[in-house]
Amino acid sequence: MPRIFADNDPQSLHTTLNLGPTHPATHGIFQNVLQMDGERIISSEQTIGYIHRAFEKLAEYRPYYQITPLTDRLNYCSAPINNMGWHMTVEKLLGIETPKRVDYIRVIIMELARIADHLICNSILGVDTGALTGFLYCMEEREKIYDIWEEICGSRLTTNIGRIGGMERDFNERAMLKLKKFLADFPQNFKEFERLLNRNRIFMDRTIGVGDYSAQFAMDWGFTGPCLRAAGVDYDVRVMEPYASYQDFEFDIPIGTNGDTYDRYMVRNEEIWQSLRIIHQALEKLPPGPYHADVPKYFLPPKDEVYHNMEALIYHFKIVMGEIDMPAAELYFAVEGGNGELGFYVISDGGRTPYRLHFRRPCFVSYQAYPELVKGQLLSDAIVTMSSFNVIAGELDA
Repeated sequence: MPRIFADNDPQSLHTTLNLGPTHPATHGIFQNVLQMDGERIISSEQTIGYIHRAFEKLAEYRPYYQITPLTDRLNYCSAPINNMGWHMTVEKLLGIETPKRVDYIRVIIMELARIADHLICNSILGVDTGALTGFLYCMEEREKIYDIWEEICGSRLTTNIGRIGGMERDFNERAMLKLKKFLADFPQNFKEFERLLNRNRIFMDRTIGVGDYSAQFAMDWGFTGPCLRAAGVDYDVRVMEPYASYQDFEFDIPIGTNGDTYDRYMVRNEEIWQSLRIIHQALEKLPPGPYHADVPKYFLPPKDEVYHNMEALIYHFKIVMGEIDMPAAELYFAVEGGNGELGFYVISDGGRTPYRLHFRRPCFVSYQAYPELVKGQLLSDAIVTMSSFNVIAGELDA
């Protein structure tokens, strides 16, 4: 209930409203304490930490090989990008050069993850404006991507996919068939989703001009990914600092102009089309060769060799038990995650576990600006603003 004051008291109609920590519109376990003047937001204060993950500290007590499953739980909507980013960070530390086939396989998997991530964000944005049908369309397509991942690694959501030095196995025939079928069917289905929302008058009224900001504001707050590109800044880690042979592919960087909720939605939609373009190129040019680098000290040998070869058994034991020392070094490596620059800052003292480890989580960076963006907005605007930022709770509590 609102607190009642004298008519001349400026707080006479102010109400404290808890948006979260457990609320469907927050899309995760975090809280916003809103000061409301009727339906309009006066101020907002965030509270995070409800998940209590502490990934960085957990990782500092684990061998590098065992950190991959922790990265799954950062942005769990596009877990393979987290996995690949960590593997490439360790490969940079070790000076490992992966074969071209490994790079192309990684690109295919990461772009599928980007599509899945954007499908979730944009379809749920539709739900937050009252449109459920598009969400059902997109969840069906996301399940097809999960089927491909399941065929590749046996997992769906938290994939733990790949290894330091490459992939645990090559694409099998069933994975290739599912991938090709997805590429054939998805464009028509996604066009149907776009027809539902892109020019929908209600959706446009709810999103255009809502949660908008300038390019300077985005850069001042450290935005990356779709949130930065929606404001007109064409920064993409895949282009600016190519990794995994991204320089071999042709694709565009979609940008917006207003930095509002509608632009963030449209940028993600166009990125889905660009990801499809990249996957087609990678599949057509997929080179022959090994699916992992020749680094037996860091890459688990095949089980058949472990059972019949003493050297393979020794390497398997040492890798799994974390008994291999790493070079002493300090480095940073970043990939283009679903929500922006996903970075890994590692300090190695030459031991078996990282001395210090920090994850640059794009959601954690962009979410800090949320109180500035919702100030003066209506409560319903605050919901769609948060939705279009695609704040993933797992990235907040690392």
